[in-house]
Amino acid sequence: MRTVKIFDTTLRDGEQTPGASLTAIEKLEIARQLARLNVDVIEAGFPYSSKGDFESVRTIAKEVRGPVICGLARCIKADIEAAAQALKPAKHSRIHAFIGTSPIHMKMMKKGPAEVLAMATSSIRLAKRYSRDVEFSPMDATRSDPDFLASIVEAVIKEGATTVNIPDTVGYSTPKDFGDLIRELLERVAGLDRVTLSVHCHNDLGLAVANSLAGVENGVNQIECSMNGLGERAGNASLEEVVMALRTRRNHYNCATGVRSEEIHRTSRLVSRLTGIAVQANKAIVGVNAFMHGSGIHGDGVIKGRETFEIMTPESVGLKESGLMLGKLSGRHMLKKKLEELGFYFADGRLQEIFTAFKALADKKKNVYDEDIITLAEPGAGRLSEYLKLEDLEIASGLKRVPVATVVLRRGKKLITAKANGDGPVDATCKAIDKLTGLKPKMLDYSLRAITAGKDAQGEVSVRVLVEGQEMIGRGASTDIIEASARAYLNAMNRFMAGPATKATKRRR
Repeated sequence: MRTVKIFDTTLRDGEQTPGASLTAIEKLEIARQLARLNVDVIEAGFPYSSKGDFESVRTIAKEVRGPVICGLARCIKADIEAAAQALKPAKHSRIHAFIGTSPIHMKMMKKGPAEVLAMATSSIRLAKRYSRDVEFSPMDATRSDPDFLASIVEAVIKEGATTVNIPDTVGYSTPKDFGDLIRELLERVAGLDRVTLSVHCHNDLGLAVANSLAGVENGVNQIECSMNGLGERAGNASLEEVVMALRTRRNHYNCATGVRSEEIHRTSRLVSRLTGIAVQANKAIVGVNAFMHGSGIHGDGVIKGRETFEIMTPESVGLKESGLMLGKLSGRHMLKKKLEELGFYFADGRLQEIFTAFKALADKKKNVYDEDIITLAEPGAGRLSEYLKLEDLEIASGLKRVPVATVVLRRGKKLITAKANGDGPVDATCKAIDKLTGLKPKMLDYSLRAITAGKDAQGEVSVRVLVEGQEMIGRGASTDIIEASARAYLNAMNRFMAGPATKATKRRR
């Protein structure tokens, strides 16, 4: 059975999702989880685009083992050298060079076909000096002249490219057209059958997964995708959909991936939490409704036999029923054992942090569920350097009175206090925080979800705010939704005060 490699671009193209922004610590956490997921390649970022992205790629290259660590570069000498330096600590590295090859992209670059061809070949030649593993992408391949596309692909293979990626950069193609293009290139380009042939499809017409699978049907052996389908505009092919389609329809595609599908749900949740981009309820594979049945006929069928209306099991993607396990009398050893059951392993220092937070939560809740434990264990606001820390919050509110919030923050050794009123308790709390920070953010998005069922469930709040021209994401969780809102809003302010995010300058491919 043929193997299809999974190339994950969540940390590069996925981070370009409007509103998404990740710190270096958060990128490393996601990279470690992608390694547990067992993807073949992690595209860790675009090293030349910013100092933050360079350092983030370098840290991942140093810390994460298992997958190939890849850095993106334009077909420009400085880009390739930056990628090579950032990837130096990696045990297995790949430099990924790209250049526009469609008439519209060449016109934008003010380059002719001959110049683009020369830039591509010289860049692959340079990249081979730094890495044996080099990938080339002709940007906007699906709108490129077929003859020129074939000639540039053949030229880079002669220069030593080990992977050739065919991107549908603007999501223009359809499955039949894309499959025909792949088959035509395999027929025309000498040596293409001896390198890894890859595809990178965008979802502007909702066809990214379908186009990627059409590529597989016609000889592709690597798919570039992202968790939850994150990416520019409408996003990329969803990793979870690609992997489970190949697994569920193995008899049709006659190929497999090395992905540990049981890690899919946890990876999806982690990426959603850290990017602040919620997963829609009816999203295939990872949406909360993916394995729920509303129809009586469907429900009855599932009770009698799950295969009646389910083509895969929830357990196959790591979705397990949340069990009641721990309470306020549970000790550190029990918590450690539960964390290990859930796939988390921590050194004593971090374990003690989680245990302290667990005890505080257990005092508020009678029962602590798996999802509560996961929320404590996954990186979040507590892992970010807190310039301002929430010390106290008091709300006075009622049906016939204007809500008033009193907020106490710690700044170093000093406590600072402010009071404000607002349209509601959350608005009043945010206004009080504004007084203390001296900032005037604009709230762009606010979302609240219950982490578990029950009246005492933790509420998880995500906010997206505009601060002095920068969009910042903040998250917070508590059994008190006003406190969760305050923590999320303050998290966004701390991110802003911590300095520029590691987000790369947007480059479309």
